[in-house]
Amino acid sequence: MHISFIVPALAATAIAAPSIGPRQAVQKITVDATKQYQTIDGFGFSGAFQRANLIVNLKEPKQSEVLNLLFNTTTGAGFSIVRNGIGSTVDSSKDFMNTILPKCPSSPDGVPDYKWDGKDSGQLFLSQQAVKFGVKTFYGNAWSAPGCMKTNGNDANGGSLCGISGARCNSGDWRQAYANYLVKYVQLYAESGVKVTHLGFLNEPDMTTSYASMRSDGTQAAEFIKILRPTLDRNNLTDVGINCCEATGWSIANQHASQIASAGADGMIYAMTSHEYTSRIGSPMRTKAKVWQTEYCDLNGGWSTGWYQNGGAGDGFTWANNIFNGIVNSNLSAYIFWEGIQDRATNNNNNEKLILVEGQTYQVSKRLWAFAQFRVVRPGAVRIGASGGSNLKSAAFANADGSTAVVVINSGTGAQTVGISLGADALKGKTVQAWYTDNTHDASVTEVKIGDDGTASASVPGRGMISFLVSGTTTNAKAAV
Repeated sequence: MHISFIVPALAATAIAAPSIGPRQAVQKITVDATKQYQTIDGFGFSGAFQRANLIVNLKEPKQSEVLNLLFNTTTGAGFSIVRNGIGSTVDSSKDFMNTILPKCPSSPDGVPDYKWDGKDSGQLFLSQQAVKFGVKTFYGNAWSAPGCMKTNGNDANGGSLCGISGARCNSGDWRQAYANYLVKYVQLYAESGVKVTHLGFLNEPDMTTSYASMRSDGTQAAEFIKILRPTLDRNNLTDVGINCCEATGWSIANQHASQIASAGADGMIYAMTSHEYTSRIGSPMRTKAKVWQTEYCDLNGGWSTGWYQNGGAGDGFTWANNIFNGIVNSNLSAYIFWEGIQDRATNNNNNEKLILVEGQTYQVSKRLWAFAQFRVVRPGAVRIGASGGSNLKSAAFANADGSTAVVVINSGTGAQTVGISLGADALKGKTVQAWYTDNTHDASVTEVKIGDDGTASASVPGRGMISFLVSGTTTNAKAAV
């Protein structure tokens, strides 16, 4: 979408804990490691359409502050995926992303004259900084092929890739040339110290827009995947996963998944990808591949920094539930917000960003802190069973380092004491930490009490969220205040 106009021990930054009333019953969440679901790849955001330049242009210490808010696993959201837009326009006018091939050869088998500016609309800098924070997942996603490879001769306004079924062009078949183009992008990033791990060649292909866009259904996508996969392999990029197809909504993504499977290409992709604009996530998708939600945001309403105001689209509490729904109810392996940063002028300063950057100042929305509550869930974690409690939504994860993360949303209006139980003696020799977010706290530390029955408990405010991390080697630890 674009509309223009590991698990380290987490430290705490805030300190007041919600009070636990003496008669408040403990709502127990039972964690069952024998029940295993999907593996988590991570949580992320995009800096596409030159939004990354807003960070590039910040002076210190503001630049470091914003980067820490995005990537720091102890004081920020701890994002682990960066989704970069692969540009297709001949220049960077307006806020478009420039292509590495501003002029195509006269024929598909001609020698391409690639042009690399070493900036990539600010996204290279953002990615290089993310690497310093330990981020390892970088998703390069093209909105369109360069216009010279398409039926309409333009990277915008739809059109199809020349040579794909139903898309003939006088200039010839550009499918292999487009695959080579995408490989070159991956290679240029590698030369700049950033390993692109996932590659997408479509964005919202069911919609024609005035900016970069290219039409395709799942059958046509499968046809190109059968060219792109061996092209990656021939260039020693066997570990780069192909993602497809960035549908505008969940129902269309399911159609893409069915068509790709029917064409026999589902074994060649890493993840089926979808947005949530035209239809929201429902039940798990039928596919052999992993499933990522790769873009969604609030396009309506004025800029909001609240956690819970009226349960509206921009509220952080709403976004906590959005993420939970995707991960727990639909078995997503990744959940990616649209823009991590954006300015005030774009789209009447709505809620399609996590951080508002205005010149040398910035404001942080509670949507970022909704993601921060999931920072205890690190890439490679396996979702495991979690159940129990009244007016509570809970999810548990076994991290690759042996720690256990539990996230809990309190849907009730009053504070509740939440206890997590991992089984008899499971907490012996362990450290238990917890962080909570509500209207006045941002992933703030809270006290954890260990009961005689081995239950670790802490209080979460009404319409608040709390995350627990069980790790370490000491007994009955109390989070530092």
